[in-house]
Amino acid sequence: MLKHTALFIDGAWQRPCGEGFAQVFNPATEQVIGQVPLGDERDVDRAVAAARKAFAGWSRTPSSVRAGFIRDLVEQLTARADEMASVITAELGMPVQWCRSVQVEGPIAGLAQYIEIAGLMDQVRQVGNSQVVREAVGVCAFINPWNYPLHQLIGKLAPALAAGCTVVVKPSQETPLHAFLLAQMIEAIGLPAGVFNLVSGPGAKVGEALARHPDVDMVSFTGSTGAGVRVAQAAAPSVKRVCLELGGKSPLLIAEDADLAGAVRHGVQDVMINSGQTCTALTRMLLPASRYAEALELARAEAQNLVLGDPLDPATFLGPMCSAGQRRTVLDYVRVGQEEGARLIAGGTALPSGLDKGFYVAPTLFADVDNRMRIAQEEIFGPVLCLIPYRDEAHAVELANASPFGLSSGVWAGTTEHALHLARQLRAGQCFVNGGAFNYHAPFGGYKQSGNGREWGEEGLAEFVETKAIQL
Repeated sequence: MLKHTALFIDGAWQRPCGEGFAQVFNPATEQVIGQVPLGDERDVDRAVAAARKAFAGWSRTPSSVRAGFIRDLVEQLTARADEMASVITAELGMPVQWCRSVQVEGPIAGLAQYIEIAGLMDQVRQVGNSQVVREAVGVCAFINPWNYPLHQLIGKLAPALAAGCTVVVKPSQETPLHAFLLAQMIEAIGLPAGVFNLVSGPGAKVGEALARHPDVDMVSFTGSTGAGVRVAQAAAPSVKRVCLELGGKSPLLIAEDADLAGAVRHGVQDVMINSGQTCTALTRMLLPASRYAEALELARAEAQNLVLGDPLDPATFLGPMCSAGQRRTVLDYVRVGQEEGARLIAGGTALPSGLDKGFYVAPTLFADVDNRMRIAQEEIFGPVLCLIPYRDEAHAVELANASPFGLSSGVWAGTTEHALHLARQLRAGQCFVNGGAFNYHAPFGGYKQSGNGREWGEEGLAEFVETKAIQL
């Protein structure tokens, strides 16, 4: 069992002011696998003070030196990738088939790009009699989610370090162990004291204290829309910058001329990876009415072929939900869908056969879904897919955009030109065309109630930058 008893503050492991420990459970076995300290507001004050003290020196450090520390962290993560993947599989339940590549190797690649991007901070733009320069925004608070824990942490930390910001990190209570392992790596590379600080604890204490702290210049939050609103409200009195990556209910628009079998297979798998616990999951599949019956059979067959089970089995496609509470939430939505009149064609509320332990939910498909139903409008965050028919492409675009969210989207069509024509009409921060892969060099973020701000790439750096005009 991984027992952590100290917080990482001001470059050292320090005894917390807060009392008690939070247990970390393996969602596949329901066994306790670790513990982390329960920090409180006093620990937040200490961490923010350390970050504030370190900011002046770190922000003035040459970008080449900051890039060197990023390079060293890449090397640490690469050398200990198996260890990190093992920790995340244990605390999250993502199968080993996916965990290393998705949860670890992807973030390493995303981190590595900031070795070069850090140099953008040195650029000076001449505008008339003015020099326009970039400066670090200041002390940043990161409130991280449990579903892609290292991915989301690196997505904030990498550009912050490149810009010259100092940070205080609060990991999720469900999956905090990876953050303590990362802090050990940061200690090993000798990052200056106070640049990176780690305070674990409940969101109501640690998260809100960070969001409202007057010496925090920026807060970056990933989580539900409701929680994001509370973070923004807490941050408002001090007028700090707020970057929010929130919920999604993303559409996959499959055109009539698409390769239906390939599109449906991709769509089902997209939702079921990480057991549906993906903010960008394409959970509304929009299908032409003329091919709807065929698509339902293709989707049912694909869902039934996916292996649900032990995350340590390489054949497992999807593992358990992250927690007992998340499992209850998903099963409640399955019942809501049935009450609303949607037709269950796969999965459901029954305990999956042979899985008497663990927080498992079977891959679940709903047919004959009205886009106005709760299961089509609210983020379920589980392995549940809604299959919705449309009359024509204008109707499909209308359905796709009839959502309070706009984080992601997908289009599958017979030609790239046709797909791009549809993609440009969807109100979302990104669109995956014909199964296109996630790109760490491209900006990531949402429209509408899916949040504001961007992560990754040069746009991710911009979130951590203040722009100054010097008049000569």
